[in-house]
Amino acid sequence: MTAPDNFKRDHTILVTGGAGYIGSHAVLALKDSGWKVAVIDNLVTGFRWAVPDDVAFYEGDIADGDLAARIIAEQSIGAILHFAGSVVVPESVSDPLKYYSNNTVKSRALIEAAITGGVKHFIFSSTAATYGTPEGDGPIAESDPQVPINPYGTSKLMTEWMLRDCAAAHDFNYCALRYFNVAGADPRARAGQSTAGATHLIKVAVEAALGKRETVAVFGTDFDTPDGTGVRDYIHVSDLAHAHVLALEALIAEPAQSHTLNCGYGHGYSVMEVLDAVDRVTNRKIERVLSGRRAGDPASLTADNTAIRTRFRWTPSYDDLDTIVTHALA
Repeated sequence: MTAPDNFKRDHTILVTGGAGYIGSHAVLALKDSGWKVAVIDNLVTGFRWAVPDDVAFYEGDIADGDLAARIIAEQSIGAILHFAGSVVVPESVSDPLKYYSNNTVKSRALIEAAITGGVKHFIFSSTAATYGTPEGDGPIAESDPQVPINPYGTSKLMTEWMLRDCAAAHDFNYCALRYFNVAGADPRARAGQSTAGATHLIKVAVEAALGKRETVAVFGTDFDTPDGTGVRDYIHVSDLAHAHVLALEALIAEPAQSHTLNCGYGHGYSVMEVLDAVDRVTNRKIERVLSGRRAGDPASLTADNTAIRTRFRWTPSYDDLDTIVTHALA
């Protein structure tokens, strides 16, 4: 599926949170595919340098309805890719109102601005945290129960519900992409995971390999997995960004159709396998500190990605752990 040429010529794509980790990679993927792009970001966790100079940039909050309306009108926005929000699960437990504000209330304001401004297509950065703790250890399918176990997952699921209901009521379609564990960086080193205090394992491990951390904590060594440590589905951020471009094209080509899809590779690596890969790539040994399990951590989380592969003909380019680590390190 490809978007009509006149849509690409006449419209700009608004990326919220486009100065952040995943959003900045989506901006690059859109530009590489010939789209005009504008970015809104409040720069709380993002970086102005991460937005290319030829991309229209607005510093502000997505909940600012007047600003959103102005951007939509000034830039002839045809679709929104929504990445802005808060993403640290433990913080969502200790400060739930922050997450319901940033991820749910502000998303509601953005969706309203989109519908009021005539934007018909919306792609939402959702999460596998909407599934909660799966009953089995097999790949998770989109049809599995949505039972989030933390405010982060709930705040994202509530936004999915809002999009579903708005698509039923308005001339509007959407794609919610449920990410698994995003890692790596642009292969051309134009962007990467630069967030201070990031909690992602590969980011943490690379910082340890570079001497920015003394150790890496391993939470749980007694899971029912081959080496006892938790298994997760790590997806390269550039493959994820490409999925957003395909989703955009699909929404434009089939305006009556919406989608909710997993984004992962369909297989996982354990914590120890990830740390071993960082050791290999950096040729040094990371010191591991073994700790107990964290509450609510399942043994294994992997995606059933059949739907996105079939519906969008999405084919990953970087499904290799050492490649992901190499790009993250660079």
